[in-house]
Amino acid sequence: MKDPWGNIKAGFSLSGKINRKDFGLTWNAALETGGVLVGEDVKLLCEVQLVKS
Repeated sequence: MKDPWGNIKAGFSLSGKINRKDFGLTWNAALETGGVLVGEDVKLLCEVQLVKS
């Protein structure tokens, strides 16, 4: 799409999640309330804008 100044641009939104233990990140700490400090899932959110030069 063209912006008001005539530049051609493209935009994308990406989202997903990965399990950190799949990459060997297994550290964690127990909390006094009975839970754990770090969850297993990592959310990935990306907003990308490309400009043609």
